[in-house]
Amino acid sequence: MKKILFVDATVRDNSRTRELAEYLISKLEGDVTHLVLRDEDIAPLDKKRLEERTKFCEELNFSDSYFNYAKQFLDADIIVIAAPYWDGSFPAVLKKYVETISVCGLTFEYTEDGACVGLCKAKKLYYVTTAGGMIFDDAFGYGYIRALALKQFGIKETQMFKVENLDIIGVDTKALLAQAKEAIKSKL
Repeated sequence: MKKILFVDATVRDNSRTRELAEYLISKLEGDVTHLVLRDEDIAPLDKKRLEERTKFCEELNFSDSYFNYAKQFLDADIIVIAAPYWDGSFPAVLKKYVETISVCGLTFEYTEDGACVGLCKAKKLYYVTTAGGMIFDDAFGYGYIRALALKQFGIKETQMFKVENLDIIGVDTKALLAQAKEAIKSKL
């Protein structure tokens, strides 16, 4: 059975992004681990933690609990990230998570000639996002995650599902979400 890691970077209780991601997951086959980032105590890297992580990485010692998120990410067959489009990007909790899973010697490594080689098992990463207005540029949201997946983690295929303009006056939010669900259904 495939292992599906659902990285939930939504913050609101009634998140439209989470609703769309849950629909996507309902169409996938596998055992789902739902990681709700807002409920996790993930601190940004500070000087002390970075020095500790560097020491562990140099020793290839990943037994510290700090590496549990990276191990979970490494072991997933399919990854679904749900992250609303906020201020040109995604919630800060997702950035903290990315810092935590980006571990040289565990989720990626460098070759002697300096090439980055991804070590993750996943073949596919889905990125689900919604926005109250327009997503002006995917580069700092999906584009950032896509680049890491392809160039750092070794995940060969990524796909984004998005819904925009959900907060525009007069827009039928339910209809837009239904259209997005139909798009997901047709592309899987």
